[in-house]
Amino acid sequence: MEIVMIFVCGILTAMSVYLILSKSLIRIIIGTTLQTHTANLFLITMGGLKKGEVPIYEKGISSYVDPIPQALILTAIVISFSVTAFFLVLAFRSYKELGTDNVESMKGVLDDDRE
Repeated sequence: MEIVMIFVCGILTAMSVYLILSKSLIRIIIGTTLQTHTANLFLITMGGLKKGEVPIYEKGISSYVDPIPQALILTAIVISFSVTAFFLVLAFRSYKELGTDNVESMKGVLDDDRE
């Protein structure tokens, strides 16, 4: 199962890089959000997709689930939510000020036909 999840992480990473390299600001935000979800999926996969009991010591239980990847992912979810909210506010503000979400026109780069 881990092999399948690693291939899924690779496909999602390729999709997020494609979105991040686009010209539209909203697609860049979607790509970064997808990349954070991919990193979370990769972390949980590397932690192991095994079945076990809760990590509280009791008699007779020999298999425990590692709580560290789950704690890291919970922290990463909160951070990615705040970063995504900041990006969306920044994109909305730049659209209101500049009237476009095209990154090249925001930088002031001329098109190839105008030269």
